[in-house]
Amino acid sequence: MRIAIYPGSFDPITNGHLDIIKRGSKAFDKLIVAVLINVEKKGLFDIEERVKLIKMVTEDIHNVEVVSFEGLLVDFAKMNNSNVILKGLRAVSDFEYEFQMALMNSKLDPHIETVFMMTAAECSYLSSSSVKQVAKFGGCIKGLVPDIIIPNIENRINN
Repeated sequence: MRIAIYPGSFDPITNGHLDIIKRGSKAFDKLIVAVLINVEKKGLFDIEERVKLIKMVTEDIHNVEVVSFEGLLVDFAKMNNSNVILKGLRAVSDFEYEFQMALMNSKLDPHIETVFMMTAAECSYLSSSSVKQVAKFGGCIKGLVPDIIIPNIENRINN
């Protein structure tokens, strides 16, 4: 069974993330969406909320599992019998950072491969940070994130 890990903070999940999840779920037998616990960073949503939101938008994709993790990604991959890390790329700037991370992960465990997937062109400008910024100033986030989680984001921003 080919199991891939798709890691990220997903705060919040965007349509770009969902694009990679949907396509990744077709490329692998199982895709684990691994939501990073970053104690250094105060997110819009806490880790449990992010996991819940991702589960809401992926409930119809049967080979996707959503879990949180902390620590080294290569250790998490090994614990889950995966030797593939799936990373989404939007632009060349993403590649430079992700390439460094892939080299570090390869150094930590040469049996783990990083697979890069380009996001769909219509999602190439999306980031969780930009979604939060638009929502904070009252802009429309429809089309940027899955419709089902728009109320969650707006409620969090406005409270």
